[in-house]
Amino acid sequence: MELCNVHQMKALLEANGFHFSKAKGQNFLTAAWVPQRIAEEAGVDPSAGVLEVGPGIGPLTEQLCLRAGKVLAVELDRRLEPILAQTVGHFDNLTLRFDDVMQLDLAAVVRESFSGLRPMACANLPYYITSPILTRLLEARCFESVTVMIQKEVAQRICSVPGSGDGSAFSVFCHWYAEPRMLFDVPPSCFLPQPKVTSTVITLKTRSAPPCQVQDEATFFRVVRAAFGQRRKTLANALSAGFPQLGKAGVQGVLEACGLPATVRGEALNIDQFAAIANEMGKNK
Repeated sequence: MELCNVHQMKALLEANGFHFSKAKGQNFLTAAWVPQRIAEEAGVDPSAGVLEVGPGIGPLTEQLCLRAGKVLAVELDRRLEPILAQTVGHFDNLTLRFDDVMQLDLAAVVRESFSGLRPMACANLPYYITSPILTRLLEARCFESVTVMIQKEVAQRICSVPGSGDGSAFSVFCHWYAEPRMLFDVPPSCFLPQPKVTSTVITLKTRSAPPCQVQDEATFFRVVRAAFGQRRKTLANALSAGFPQLGKAGVQGVLEACGLPATVRGEALNIDQFAAIANEMGKNK
């Protein structure tokens, strides 16, 4: 069966009484080159153990199974169980798990499932839950890389270098844990139903250690969130709102100690500068 063939896909879904769920953000691939290229550019080979999030009817699952040592596909929608059994159930290196990836201990899952293999994650993520799932995958600190297809606009923000003016708090988060890189675009015509926006595949090569040292990661991310929480405000005003216990004078002192002008905005800061602020904040606790 050609899993990206629209006619065969529609017949399969109809035979199983399946209807797309807008609430789950379901858009199935109809262009075979897309899952093939995702698997190839992710670097999947027999030494890899791959966690796939949201396999749908299995086109990416199929390509991963053809290349990886082992694949664990986690799907939330149990309506897809009989369909996946038919489309990819014949692969002996595949485990299908019907569960919520947001509720799993990913580090434990990787240890149990991919012993002796290079752990990787791949997914065609629903737009509405991109950030929460990426956060979970990166914070688990157990994957060599994470390769996902997401909305192009979000991909551009994630991959923008902190300090370029195009990023966000989530951009800084992703660059803290990994080195994001855009791979290729996927037009709406490659999906059923067709989304209204272009998608982009990105890969995030996870770091073995953070890009710089901080005394406390929680304080670092609190600084980042405060800096981007009110983008129109200067960094001094944004941090004063995020750290009211310091007051404006205290924040001004922190910025001066870091060699930053009071008028600078958070979007102009790189990771080293955010780290310096967080470390200076630690001295003022």
